[in-house]
Formats: sequence, C-alpha cells, structure tokens
Amino acid sequence: MNKLKIIMSVALGVLASNAHAERVKDLASVQGVRTNHLVGYGLVVGLDGTGDQTTQAPFTVQSLKSMLQQLGVTVPPNVNPQLKNVAAVALSAELPPFSKPGQMIDVTVASIGNSGSLRGGALLMAPLKGADGQVYAIAQGNVVVGGLGVSGKDGSRVSVNVPSAGRIPNGASVERSVPGAFDGAGDLLLNLHTPDFTTAARLADGINNALHSPVARALDPVTVSVQAPSDSNQRVLFMASLEAIDVSPGDAPARVIVNSRTGTVVISSLVTVRPAAVAHGSLSVTIAERPIVSQPSAFSDGQTVVVPQSAIEVTQSGGTMFKFASGVNLDDIVRAVNQIGAAPGDLVAILEALKQAGALRAELVVI
Repeated sequence: MNKLKIIMSVALGVLASNAHAERVKDLASVQGVRTNHLVGYGLVVGLDGTGDQTTQAPFTVQSLKSMLQQLGVTVPPNVNPQLKNVAAVALSAELPPFSKPGQMIDVTVASIGNSGSLRGGALLMAPLKGADGQVYAIAQGNVVVGGLGVSGKDGSRVSVNVPSAGRIPNGASVERSVPGAFDGAGDLLLNLHTPDFTTAARLADGINNALHSPVARALDPVTVSVQAPSDSNQRVLFMASLEAIDVSPGDAPARVIVNSRTGTVVISSLVTVRPAAVAHGSLSVTIAERPIVSQPSAFSDGQTVVVPQSAIEVTQSGGTMFKFASGVNLDDIVRAVNQIGAAPGDLVAILEALKQAGALRAELVVI
C-alpha cells in the first residue's frame, strides 16, 4: 500500500515572541522600485538555411527591404528575395530598477515566423520599447541557443529543447533611465510580499522601536508608510538602516494545499479538525476490450469481420470509517490519512467533505 507523500510545515512556536524574525528587506519592497518590461522586433541573420520561408512569412522580406532602404540599398518593388538565412524575431527584456544609460541587460529572442532554428544567428540592431512607446535600450549580438533541431528530406525531424528561441547575454545597452519613485521628498511606502494585518502592524512597530521615533504607520495589510528625509544621500542611508531591522512576521493562515497532478499535499501546522466521522471506500471500474474474429460459414458469400467485445468489471473495496476527535492536530490528520491508504484523489474528496461539513478549520487550495 503506497502512502501519500505529505509535506508537513510545522511552526517552531505558537507565541509571536518565539517566531523567527526576518529582515525588512525580506518581507517588503519599496513601492515604485520595480523592473520594467521591454519588447521589440528585429531580424536574425546568418542562419544555416533555417530561416523563415518567405512564402509563409512575407513580413520578413518586408522588414529586410525596409532595413536595406535605411542603409541606402534600394530593392526594386517587384523583387522578393528568397531568404533562407534570415528570421523575424520578437525581443523581450527586463529593465532593472535604477538602470542607467550604458549598462547592459540580457535579451530573450524568439522566432515569430516559421524559422526552424536560430542557432548560429546574429541579431541586427533593434530598439527595445517600454509600455509608453519610448526606446529604453538597443539590442544587438549573437544569439545563444540551448536547443537543437535536425530534419531530414523525408520530413522526419528530431528536436532537443526549443531551438527557435534563445538569449543574448548582455545583449542590450540601456539608452534611457526610468524615473523612480524613490527620488524626491515624501514618505517611503513599503509593500509586504504577503498581505497580513499582523505583519504590517509588527513592521510599523519594529521600525518605530528601532528608530526610537514614531515615523512608521500601517496603512493597510500591505502598505506601511515611513517618514523619510528628502535629501537623496540621507534617503539612501535611511533605507539601508530600515532593511536591516528584524521583524517577527505573523503566523501564516491555516491552509491545506493539494497538488492533484503530483499527489503532494502541504498542510500548515495550524490546521485543526472539529469532531467528525469519515467513511472511506474505493470503487474501481475496469474495461477490457477483447475483439474476436467472426468467420462466416462455407459457401455463404459472407465476409470475415472483427467484432468488438467488451468486458466490464466493477470492484468495490470495503469502506473504512474513522473518527476525528475535537481539536485534532496535524499529526493526527497525517496518521489517519496514512492508515486508510487514501490516494491523492480520495484525500481531496475527504478534505472537501470536511470543509463542506464545517469540520476543517483551514483554507483548502487545490492546484
């Protein structure tokens, strides 16, 4: 009998004073200090015959003609080059906060046509734009592809990973910086990574106690406002001192998370069950297909045919009933589930039934 793989998250203590303290920089982030997504379009050249087929990707030829025209090369309107070594690609990158002109960032390159592989190609200079339409970086360089694709003349193909996408490490130069909310006067707003009233209150109290001044106040379960100096140098030093403050976060809510695909169950230590009786049984249905050959009699002008024949078998194992007493903790739940040998699907059904009956004091999340 296979037991469920249950991962138990047990707290070290119940009282807040015994909880593990974490730094402010691990609990929250400064509002406005974030990455910005960039996107662009470009051409990858120098491919070994794995470029876009111009009949199915005409925009590649159009892009090449436009680029050549900007470089002073005129292609007649009635001439369509048959390209095999050029591919149209979409570019994406993340602009880190406080990025300055001249810094380099990584670029992801992905084919948007029917190119089979970008291996060995080089991206020509292409702009990367933000959501406001402004150019924030310029990308160019050799594409590094981790995949491999090989095809034969008979149509067979072997592919390892995804050869139609790759990266250019440090392939884009930042040309414009994004104004950040950290500069200037005003309060600093710290946003918790996980919304929690207790953690927000403790964060504000921890900052006030460390600085011996009521400079912080909790606005909601996510945001804590902190009065900060307006001078940029003092503002950086002030934030550096805030990041090192230790705060005891609030206990996580009672939650049961079930991964229906892998059968992994995560149960927090605060999960309890009210008095309840559970009966567990299993029903299995087996359908076997055994086709038989029907042979006609002699001189009947009949034909030999295959007649399907299905065998259906229903097996039901005896149900097992067990009882949860009042105040059952995590260990009792795990022991009861393992004793009945419940499968992942059966466990989900048991937990959902307990939730519907009001006996499960936890949030049930199935992913």
